[in-house]
Amino acid sequence: MTRKAIAPGRRVRSKRNIFQEYVHDAYKSSAKLPTPTLCPECGAVFSDGRWTWLPHAQPVHTELCPACHRVHDHFPAGYVKVSGEFPAEHRDEVTQLVRNIEKKEKAQHPLQRVMDIVDEADGMLVTTTDVHLAHGIGEALKHAYKGTLDSHYNPEEKLLRVSWTR
Repeated sequence: MTRKAIAPGRRVRSKRNIFQEYVHDAYKSSAKLPTPTLCPECGAVFSDGRWTWLPHAQPVHTELCPACHRVHDHFPAGYVKVSGEFPAEHRDEVTQLVRNIEKKEKAQHPLQRVMDIVDEADGMLVTTTDVHLAHGIGEALKHAYKGTLDSHYNPEEKLLRVSWTR
């Protein structure tokens, strides 16, 4: 008899009970944060169940947001590997595209940030605090410069690896 793998967050039915499978995410708060909560590093405010860029007029609770927590731990959620001859010859253009995508996404979603852009022998590596930003950067590179885009998501680690080559 074989068992099927169960995707994280899926309901599992036994003969007696239905229970939610436990999914561990070290960067997601285990308890509901008080409203408003201010991140002392970046100034993002947790209000109405989400992190936003709101002004904080009253005294607030302070706690690091998940993005700042990832930056402090040096633990990215997304990796974008940019390789090939094109990025080597047009490094400034590619970097500016990455920064523009980050600026656009960060304005609406404070937890989507580029952690680092590192030059490597065959291109560059962009690390992000969110899988959606890594995906968006890969899609923007493909849309702007064509090339080959490959993505791999690991749900157990909540980690996305994107590779763009041209």
